[in-house]
Amino acid sequence: MKLEIYDTTLRDGAQAEDVSFSVDDKIRIAQKLDELGIHFIEGGWPGANPRDIEFFQMIKAIPLQQAKIVAFGSTRKAGNVAENDPTLQALLAADTRIITIFGKSWPLHVTEALGTTLENNLELIQDSIAYLRSCGKSVFYDAEHFFDGYKADSEYALETVRRAVEGGAERIILCDTNGGTMPWEIEAIWPKVQAICQVPLGIHAHNDAELAVANTLVAVQLGARQVQGTMNGIGERCGNVNLCSVLANLELKMNHPVLGEGRLQHLRNASLFVSEIANLLPNKRQAYIGDAAFAHKGGVHIHAVQKNPLTYEHVPPESVGNRQRVLVSDNTGRSGVAHKLEEYGVTLPRDHPRVQQLLAQLKDRERDGFQFEGAEGSFEIMVREALGTHRPAFSLLGLRVIVEKRDAEEVPRTEATIKVQVGDVIEHTAAVGDGPVNAIDNALRKALEKFYPELREVDLLDYKVRVLAGNHGTESKVRVLIESGDHKAKWGTVGVSENIIEASWQALADSIEYKLLNRDQEAKEPNDG
Repeated sequence: MKLEIYDTTLRDGAQAEDVSFSVDDKIRIAQKLDELGIHFIEGGWPGANPRDIEFFQMIKAIPLQQAKIVAFGSTRKAGNVAENDPTLQALLAADTRIITIFGKSWPLHVTEALGTTLENNLELIQDSIAYLRSCGKSVFYDAEHFFDGYKADSEYALETVRRAVEGGAERIILCDTNGGTMPWEIEAIWPKVQAICQVPLGIHAHNDAELAVANTLVAVQLGARQVQGTMNGIGERCGNVNLCSVLANLELKMNHPVLGEGRLQHLRNASLFVSEIANLLPNKRQAYIGDAAFAHKGGVHIHAVQKNPLTYEHVPPESVGNRQRVLVSDNTGRSGVAHKLEEYGVTLPRDHPRVQQLLAQLKDRERDGFQFEGAEGSFEIMVREALGTHRPAFSLLGLRVIVEKRDAEEVPRTEATIKVQVGDVIEHTAAVGDGPVNAIDNALRKALEKFYPELREVDLLDYKVRVLAGNHGTESKVRVLIESGDHKAKWGTVGVSENIIEASWQALADSIEYKLLNRDQEAKEPNDG
């Protein structure tokens, strides 16, 4: 039996703090997961909220390449008969071929959470599954809190599995719901379940002990045939197992081609897509697909990886849709600078005077507090200036920022006035904003967009301030890092000054300059219209 990948981003992932999906969001994510090659997509809990009901209605009209949509819910309530139980009826109304239901494996949960007897819980599990099967549905059974339940009362936990199998469950998913099970406990318990279970087993791990990926891979080694998880590991508390890490490990380390040929190369894209829809900043240090996963900073590392990537890369970055990055900092040697120059189309030997000059300039600026690891836009501008190839898009003639607060209850009002020169034209304008940086950004765009309409594509995505050498109090230098992006790419820029407005201006100006680096023609006079 082929290993199955079951994604619960739309249900379990949506329970993460700071995550909320609209129906349209869920549809778009489902389509992206289908393109990636996911086998089962858990759409939500029909009956739990109107959004999930609407999702199951709308997804019927969406053609999917291979993924099967699954409805999720619980066993019937104690005291209800299956035929009249609202939860089971809502699951049937979702009109999916496959339904996943969960039941209690841990006596603590049976008596404390459900408030019923151990025997009655067994009946809830068996007849809920049997009823759904009698209605023509395939049923997957999530044995909630199974490993905690097994450790508390192994015979009872195993009996819940037997009853689920007798009811007709086609998959039994062993859940580490509290996320605290150790890999060696998985290894010890798994064979005990296999010995009494005649249907394929799956694993559903949470990450509260930072072991969800390890536990999942151990389960696969022991014979798990279904893996449940979420994209980027989002989920309640510390999250679910990160399917991005699991998929890469399964395909590249364990020889399980689960997604289909060539699809793993779209993993990073799918991960970023889900982060974008969830309005979460991507984790740059995420294994395999994060920005830093194949980033090299130390001079020795850079020199070695240029000779042979295997020296410091355990898999080719392209295998998961990522890329190798050489970071620039005061740890960077001549090899690193020469490599960065090649990225900009400039080939110079590492002992060329320009390389030496640029390396010295880099070290000086970082000594002053600049940091270019997350600000490659500013670094490229510095490189072009050093090589004499940079043509500034504009020059600043003046800048003023006024913050006015008339009484204690009033929200501060911020206005920025700016004077810039583009070619022979001087533009003087003002704009208001939500704070000084936003006001400056608005004023600068207002002044420049008539010359460079492409600036309308640029969004300021993130703004970070760090105080440097804090022993000087309010006179300390600050470093401002800005991330900007358009529909094609994202880039970072940096500014450093004792004045936060000046540091912000430097980063904002570089952000605009970077967008305009490759403009095809000289700045034009603005149209009268």
